[in-house]
Amino acid sequence: MRIDLVTVVVEEYDPAIAFFVDVLGFELVEDSPSLTNDGRPKRWVVVRPPGTGTGLLLARADGERQSGVVGNQVAGRVGFFLRVTDFDAAYLRMASAGVEFVTPPRSEDYGRVAVFLDVAGNRWDLLGAPVVEA
Repeated sequence: MRIDLVTVVVEEYDPAIAFFVDVLGFELVEDSPSLTNDGRPKRWVVVRPPGTGTGLLLARADGERQSGVVGNQVAGRVGFFLRVTDFDAAYLRMASAGVEFVTPPRSEDYGRVAVFLDVAGNRWDLLGAPVVEA
């Protein structure tokens, strides 16, 4: 058993795809035409970090209720966690690409961490290995 997809509600598909693929380095797994439950057109868009199983379903907000959660899917908390093998390189690459970091990098017992915002405004932890002191 595993979690296959987690939905991230976004304002529009293409800027979200550009952020996750071009800025974060995720793979675009699927971008297919689909229909809402009541027959209106939509897209089925899935991105995922290379080499991983769990992906994100990028879902365009449909209606006022869904629009209200764009950027606030977990009530302002960090709700998504991106672990990288080279924290400093990932941080510098993302910052130079314009990713908004809301905290500077810091060291915790569980590793290096900095909080950033995705294209919708959701908070993510960028996580790396703990700093080993000599």
